[in-house]
Amino acid sequence: MRPPQLSIVLPCLNEALTLSKCIVQARQALEDAHLSGEIIVADNGSTDGSREIALAHGARVIPVEQRGYGYALQAGISAARAPYVLMGDADCSYDFGHAGRFVALLDEGYDLVMGNRFKGGIKPRAMPWKNRYIGNPLLTTIGRILFSCPVGDFHCGLRAFRKEAFDRMDLRTGGMEFASEMVIRATLLNLRIGEIPTTLSPDGRNRPPHLRPWRDGWRHLRFMLLFSPRWLFLHPGFALMAAGTVLGGLILPGPVALGRLTLDVHTLLFCAIAVLIGFQSVQFAILTKVFAIRSGLRPREPAFERAMRWITLEAGLILGALMVSAGLGLSLGAVLQWNAHQFGPLSPAETLRWVIPGGLLLALGCQTVLGSCFLGILGLKLSK
Repeated sequence: MRPPQLSIVLPCLNEALTLSKCIVQARQALEDAHLSGEIIVADNGSTDGSREIALAHGARVIPVEQRGYGYALQAGISAARAPYVLMGDADCSYDFGHAGRFVALLDEGYDLVMGNRFKGGIKPRAMPWKNRYIGNPLLTTIGRILFSCPVGDFHCGLRAFRKEAFDRMDLRTGGMEFASEMVIRATLLNLRIGEIPTTLSPDGRNRPPHLRPWRDGWRHLRFMLLFSPRWLFLHPGFALMAAGTVLGGLILPGPVALGRLTLDVHTLLFCAIAVLIGFQSVQFAILTKVFAIRSGLRPREPAFERAMRWITLEAGLILGALMVSAGLGLSLGAVLQWNAHQFGPLSPAETLRWVIPGGLLLALGCQTVLGSCFLGILGLKLSK
């Protein structure tokens, strides 16, 4: 018996009505493409006889106790014996007859081949309008912008990949985010990604799908944003810091008149708040990226690691101490100014020009010290 060339993996949770049709179609696709293969049903706790149906139709059944789309697929893919894997839903919405076209691109050297439903055709009632015209196009556009990913349908469930490439991706999510994580990780690892048109048909179930459009769409969006701290935290943080610093620097010597509008210490206070929030955002971006790399969610980046050699616990403690000292100095200047007035009433327009920068430097110094300590904790080398 020839070793399998392609493993077709079907995640399954109570798909008794459609599972047998998918298995038959998948087996026919293998025959039509002259491929030796196996069909794996990753069963996520079905109670409707899906396991028995899969076994009766000659599929391998992999029981998966932990509930979740990603957990089911990871278990099924890990059990695959072929060098190529094709995954697709077990609801008759995807055409497994396209298996040969996916394998042809893998043979050409692609690591991941995505289906594109928008190019292949979406049949009537196959996709809710909010998914077709809002959710999927929006999430795909965001993914392409954030990660420069060459994929036109980020969440197509019919996709094929090399088993060794999947192992290199080292995917960690267990829910619907699994689909996004696969594309993002493949892009970050510079894997070769291809795409072919595929069709989407109405699923053959007599119950609502497991997918919850708004909830799962938000989960995908949240995952992509957290996976890209540069766009979510770093750039906005630097922008806030720059705006607050420039405008605050103009106001610090004295009021600034803009026609009939005068910017004074009240605006200076909001400039300080912008700098503080921006600094926290930049700091969080750095901490998030360090955590993502350390936990294996993101691949290592030599340029980032070289930069991090300068951002050490000791450097942070020194910088934080200097900021705190400067803040205390400005605060002391405000107290001396008060003393010069016999600790009586003061002009807020004068005093706050000392107090606001002093308080800002005190806060930034403390934030720098605390962030550096947490960065040091993330950098600890722990035994496994």
